[in-house]
Amino acid sequence: MEAEDAVDAPQAGSPPRGARGTSPLRYGVGMFGTSLPINLVKGSMLYVYVELLGLDAVVYATVYAVYGVLDALDNPVFGYLSDRTRSRWGRRRPYLVVGALVLTVTTVALFTVPGAVADSAVGLAVWFAVFAITTEMADSLINASYGALLPELFTHERRRATANAVRQGAQLVALVVALALTPVLARNVLGTEGSAVGYGRLAIIFGVVSAAVILWTALGVREDPALDAEPKPRFFRSVGQILSTAHFWTVGLVNACYGAAMALVLGGLQLYVAHTLGGSALDASILQLVVIAVSIGMLSVWAAVVRRKGAAWTWRLALPVAAVGFVPLYFATDLVTGILAGLAVAVGYSGVLATNDLVIARVLDADAAQHGTHRSGLFLAAFGVLGRLNGLLTAAALASLALWFGYRSGADPGPDPGQAFRVYLSVYPLVLLTIGTVVSRFIRLPAAPQDTGAGTPAAGEAAADELAADDPAADDDGAGSRPVTR
Repeated sequence: MEAEDAVDAPQAGSPPRGARGTSPLRYGVGMFGTSLPINLVKGSMLYVYVELLGLDAVVYATVYAVYGVLDALDNPVFGYLSDRTRSRWGRRRPYLVVGALVLTVTTVALFTVPGAVADSAVGLAVWFAVFAITTEMADSLINASYGALLPELFTHERRRATANAVRQGAQLVALVVALALTPVLARNVLGTEGSAVGYGRLAIIFGVVSAAVILWTALGVREDPALDAEPKPRFFRSVGQILSTAHFWTVGLVNACYGAAMALVLGGLQLYVAHTLGGSALDASILQLVVIAVSIGMLSVWAAVVRRKGAAWTWRLALPVAAVGFVPLYFATDLVTGILAGLAVAVGYSGVLATNDLVIARVLDADAAQHGTHRSGLFLAAFGVLGRLNGLLTAAALASLALWFGYRSGADPGPDPGQAFRVYLSVYPLVLLTIGTVVSRFIRLPAAPQDTGAGTPAAGEAAADELAADDPAADDDGAGSRPVTR
């Protein structure tokens, strides 16, 4: 019995349908491919354009704000198209294939800036805007379909947790490569300090590897053909129903806070190491490698907690742990103290990784059961509208450094860039995750999908009622009297 709350998630009377034949390993490894180029973008784009190429931080922030808005708007469109697609290759696979190829091209272009363009302030701004936005769109196209496959391919929470653990592990390996190794590879192996050439060469390598992995996963996916018989969702009706779902706003807000906090970390870590810790490219790689390695190790610990206590209980624990983990970063002064502070971040970060998608998948299960059609792509995209607006928060955070600390670029860092990035990488994420923690305490999640034969619906209902009664936070929304089905 899972020690967590569970409320009215409508479930079919028979065991949930699921596509069979897709390996959790093959699906999960795909996240290495989806994560590699986009984390190069998130982790190095700010450093390359502002620190190395001299793009004004305010111009960067303005473009990034537009990036955030478009990122939010295109998500529902791609999710809707994916949900409505009916083809001999499935609903999701065509978008994985096309998106992988486009993402490779745009990522390479983003980091390969011609000399004449780099020498022109206007040309550099336009180049950055065009390829940052098209790279974002390709990433959205891929993830609208890849994310939708998790609840559709793996319909029970235990098997779903296994697939999610594999894909989050694959994502962390991608983070090792795209974040921890990038400073050394780009600035010492493939290029030199003070030059963006190494980043362009690395983008080519990452782009090709990413496309190969995504295509391998796409070819191994076996979607459930029974889902094609479901009615195609209508856009405006579906959007209205999603927007009227309380979990969209509450879970979406928590997810957005977490996403914004991690976007700040990914974008600012190299600058934090350079200005706050006074470190080199090697120091940045060492710090990131240690943090990600610990996160990978902790992922199995958090997954074990999920199996014992349930996703919702573990999720609520991981969020405050993640928030508090950012406090030590404020006090770090060198590589050693930075690593010690990073260990605290790693523990909470891996906990949210292990649980966040499982929580969202429960909301998708409940929506499919209630409305009779799987529209995971559109629903995830709607979550993405909230989550991907973190681009606006990132832009505001960067602009605040120019306003409060005088940091505008590597050539004009202001009087105290060390303090600027201490606030950027510690205080801002702490505030965001604290908000997410508070909101999570007032959310009652739908019941977890159960393994076939785990018990009758009546038994599940009794267990859920018992658990809800034991949870003091479960009655905060006044939903305790509603029926529960498992």
